[in-house]
Amino acid sequence: MDRPVVSGVAHDLSGATFAVVGISTMPTDWAQVFRSLANAGLTLDPLTGAAPPAPPAQGVTPPSPGAPPPSVLDLNAYLMHSVGRAARRKLAEKLEARGLRLWHLTVMTLLAELGPQMKTALATRLAINPSDLVKIVDDLVRLRHAHCVRDRADRRRVVVRLTPEGGAALRDLSAEIASTDDEILAPLDTGEREQLASLLRRVHGHLERAPAEQARRRP
Repeated sequence: MDRPVVSGVAHDLSGATFAVVGISTMPTDWAQVFRSLANAGLTLDPLTGAAPPAPPAQGVTPPSPGAPPPSVLDLNAYLMHSVGRAARRKLAEKLEARGLRLWHLTVMTLLAELGPQMKTALATRLAINPSDLVKIVDDLVRLRHAHCVRDRADRRRVVVRLTPEGGAALRDLSAEIASTDDEILAPLDTGEREQLASLLRRVHGHLERAPAEQARRRP
């Protein structure tokens, strides 16, 4: 018969309190779960007669739920990851509203800048699997943002071309992405934004060169 094997009151660093009861035919099941919760920063107190956690000392601001440890904010890699994740989420929301993903936007931008391209060339330039590129192109064709036509210089080749509808959609998306940039970079003035963009391009260029240099050094 099932019986309660672990019970108590849990509270996290923010002071939130909730009752927990684990029921199992095997005592080790929930005991392991609650040991994991304790290691995750939750404090478990006995259920009977448990007192609520003491309030934070006067003048001390408790950490917000989900806030990272202050020391991690000294790590540039963490800051870039956190900001990048927030920017990617906002960008994804803009694209999903139009039935698109980031790869669709990337392919459309390449077609707009480089003109018609073979699928294999697009896959190589983007460093993705050719079969994945085919799916992306098929999506764009279905949405009438692109179509596949015979190459005028070599009728044996099929190239992907951006349609007028695709060009219009890309211009609208560019405007929406610019507004997303404004939202993300709201704390920065124009000069600071230009400086940040310049620094990010330098770091990006460094990271892009590193794999190529490693490939050249391989026997």
